[in-house]
Amino acid sequence: MNYYENEIKALKKSRRFRTREVVDNDILDFASNDYLGLSHNKELHKQTCEALSNEPFHSSKASLLVNGYHQIHKDFEDALCEANGFKSGVILGSGFNANIALIEALVRSGDELFMDELYHASGVLASRLNGIKVQFFKHNDMQDLTQMLESSDASRKIVAVEGIYSMDGDLVEIEVFEICDSADAILIVDEAHSSGVVGDSLMGVFDLYNIEIKPNHIKMGTLGKAYGSFGAFILASKHIIEYLINRGKPIIYATSLSLYDTLLAHNALKYILKNKEIIKDEIRLRQMIVLQELGVKVDGLIVPIMIGDNEKVIEIKDEMLKSGYAIGGIRQPTVKSAIVRLIARLGQSEVELIALCKELTKIIK
Repeated sequence: MNYYENEIKALKKSRRFRTREVVDNDILDFASNDYLGLSHNKELHKQTCEALSNEPFHSSKASLLVNGYHQIHKDFEDALCEANGFKSGVILGSGFNANIALIEALVRSGDELFMDELYHASGVLASRLNGIKVQFFKHNDMQDLTQMLESSDASRKIVAVEGIYSMDGDLVEIEVFEICDSADAILIVDEAHSSGVVGDSLMGVFDLYNIEIKPNHIKMGTLGKAYGSFGAFILASKHIIEYLINRGKPIIYATSLSLYDTLLAHNALKYILKNKEIIKDEIRLRQMIVLQELGVKVDGLIVPIMIGDNEKVIEIKDEMLKSGYAIGGIRQPTVKSAIVRLIARLGQSEVELIALCKELTKIIK
């Protein structure tokens, strides 16, 4: 019996039906979040395999709290803390799980969560758990956030923003740090799309804005984007990390991050720090190309182009695919209004990016 036949029909009718497509390696990739192209770096892969082959086993085997916390995990957590200026950290299975762990654990009875209306779906899902009291403030509207915080009588106030927003590609306003400090609010910054892309050392918006790390600051980042691996990390004060290890369900009840992914991400971190000047030059070059060719100024490597029609974005995406380019066609409800989303990733050359921009301009017109 087709239990969800009507729902599937409705999705197809509204052009919101999704399918999985096996990656075609002959297509130029301007769709994935592999911002620095490290997924193609065979030297990092080779280093990781060689290091792992010298270990007595290759699997993490258990949760972090049940014989699954290895020196490989600790070494990487320590390196992340040193690179980002935080006191403590924990790594886990994915950015999605990291948001669930953070929000579900931190927001207790009597507390209130203030979330940017464009925050990632994982955070929105988490905000609906356990009767969490949540208010969504207008995107990047610091006045709206300030008014909400001032009118709240919550025991604890927790604010959740993204460093670079995954669809719009814009930076969080720097004022959010001062606002949260003044309101004695805990600040969660999801750096999934900014870590490895912005900042003097490419560590994200804390680095970009030269923020002095304080006890109310929490940084979350993913390893499956700029780091070319898989998993996520949470960095915070020792106090908050200890609390999360004791209350964060995705940390407590899930098998710890695989040793391969941990080692690969650690090698990627070393690579980024060692080659940061070269990488920053490459990023600036791609931002300049996007501005010159498409007239779009971007803060990172996400390039959103407003189309406003679910059917049209799929047509554009399909036409670009025929021309040999993979880009994103993002539809409602993921975004308020349908967009074409391309990633000016370092895994493709500047010549290929210029050619893509010219082809895209021709198709949209």
